[in-house]
Amino acid sequence: MSAPEVIEGDVAAGWAPRTWLGAPAPGGLALPPAAPTMAWLYSPRGVYLDDRHLVVADSGNHRVLIWHGVPEEDERPADVVLGQPDGTSEGPAAGGRGPEHGLHLPTGVLIHDGRLIVADAWHHRVLIWDEVPRRSGRRPDLVLGQPDLGSAEPNRGGECSARSMYWPYGVAVVGGRFYVADTGNRRVLGWAGGIPSSPDEPPDLILGQPGPAEREENRGEGVGPASFRWPHGITGTPELLLVADAGNHRVLGWRPHPGGDRGADLVLGQPDPYTAAEFPYGPQRADRLRFPYAASLDGDRLAVADTANNRILLWHGVPTASGQAADAVLGQPSFTANGENRWSGVARDTLCWPYGLWLHGDLLAVADSGNNRVVIWQRA
Repeated sequence: MSAPEVIEGDVAAGWAPRTWLGAPAPGGLALPPAAPTMAWLYSPRGVYLDDRHLVVADSGNHRVLIWHGVPEEDERPADVVLGQPDGTSEGPAAGGRGPEHGLHLPTGVLIHDGRLIVADAWHHRVLIWDEVPRRSGRRPDLVLGQPDLGSAEPNRGGECSARSMYWPYGVAVVGGRFYVADTGNRRVLGWAGGIPSSPDEPPDLILGQPGPAEREENRGEGVGPASFRWPHGITGTPELLLVADAGNHRVLGWRPHPGGDRGADLVLGQPDPYTAAEFPYGPQRADRLRFPYAASLDGDRLAVADTANNRILLWHGVPTASGQAADAVLGQPSFTANGENRWSGVARDTLCWPYGLWLHGDLLAVADSGNNRVVIWQRA
């Protein structure tokens, strides 16, 4: 049974924008410059935040930016750029220099145990630095999904296998297991021992497909609790794994974590695990999602980027029931609204296609992709 519709509620829940990183918005539009800078962004899709770092996948500029220290002033330039030779260059593979030198639409970013992890989606690989770089241009120490840094073919240039990737968009470490949202293969890969130590170390878990060679949408069948269309963001707790299945307009949850391929126990954004309807583009609800690309759970608070509805939904406790409605909404004046920038100009508290987010205590970093910026929100 779906949760009841919520028209008005705890709209901002004490959250307010604190820091704006990226292009300003003269005349109500936030546009990137003709040439990149270390301060401005172009369609960022991934973000990570902790006490000492902010990491942004500046996807449209095919680079990753790192701030050492959480920025507190607007438009502060980043300290480090990866994927480009300098802070004013752009283009896939470092402007055509090759995948060994650059990135192609990086999306997921993560720091875990002092290591930086980047999902280099259109190079069909995940890159790992053994420490967070403090200088620009440093090359990664390990590549997953490809045999070496110079290779960038989908599924290693062959058929889908346990060791190959096709558009990996999301990365996470949850409950000690390292996860990759292998989006183009419509599956999630998991390594129980944590981050692999070599490119050839296969995952012990393939979730969403019946075997390592299969890659069809929704397993080639109708949507169900064990299938994906576009798995993207991954988050959770040691007891709960959550995957944002953007193409099916839902978030799936497994409690406990799956030891093998099995159906989810929880679904958010849809009335049941067999429904994947896109809720009509009109008045929205607190229990529906449209293309949710990211989710972040910290403590007992869950945030989901409800991307096509131009809003962030918040649950004040870890959801326990399928169809559970959100408790608060950011970026819109109510749960029913969903306009890009509220059908007005760009303001500090508006959103336009938020693709990525990261909850860290009372801070929430949002990759507000359509507005070419990252905004750090703070809870009073």
